[in-house]
Order: sequence, then C-alpha cells, then structure tokens
Amino acid sequence: MGRILAIDYGSKRSGIATTDPLGIIATPLDALLTHHIFDFLTQYFEKEEVEKVVVGWPKQRDGSDTNNTPLVRAFLNRFKKLFPEMPLALQDEWNTSNLAMTALIESGVKKKGRRDKLAIDQVSAVLILQSYMESKT
Repeated sequence: MGRILAIDYGSKRSGIATTDPLGIIATPLDALLTHHIFDFLTQYFEKEEVEKVVVGWPKQRDGSDTNNTPLVRAFLNRFKKLFPEMPLALQDEWNTSNLAMTALIESGVKKKGRRDKLAIDQVSAVLILQSYMESKT
C-alpha cells in the first residue's frame, strides 16, 4: 500500500502533506515555492510509493470559482501530462487557511511563527488530506 499525498496549491507557495505508508496518519511533508513543485514531485515519486494525489479544490462557499481555481486547473492539466499513471482526487479546500491558522494558534505557535506562510500552507495540506481520508471511511 502506498502513501496518499495532498497538495494545497497556491500561486506563490504550495503545501504538501502525506500519509504514513499504511495510509492512516496525515502529516505535513513540506511547503515550497510553487515554481519548484514539479521538481519536488518527480523526486518524491522516485523514492516513495504513492498510490494517489489529492489536490485541494478552491471554491467559494457558494460553490463558485475563486481567483485560484484557474491556477489549480492549469496545475492539474500539467500534472496529468507529467504523471499520467498517477491517480488524482480533488478535495474541497474551502476555509482551510483559516482552519490552519486556528490550529497553529491552538497548538501554541507564537505570533512570529504564525506569520510563516509556509507553515500555514503545510497545515492546510494536512487538513485537505484529513478531510479526504475522513470522506473515504
């Protein structure tokens, strides 16, 4: 059984989370500048067995597109061309950034640490992955 990888894709930064090899626990993996994401994924897929990639799907609360929706569509198109055999799933990411900030506050991260947008992106990716995993149980 392989890992499930989740991506919170953003215009500048992207957060990445993964499960353990048994697919039970979601943990943050990395956060990086978005223009490095395909290099990162290529290297990660070479060293780890990944059974599926879950991408956060940006929608407004009313279901309409956000400013980021066209960027995620373009990412998905390129992803499918580079990794045609990799199964993809979309997971609603509405409000994950706010929930990530709340999680950081509740875990005791100081204000200075909460300004680190990469940390928020990582936690958002974990929330996307957890949400996906819960929807499959």
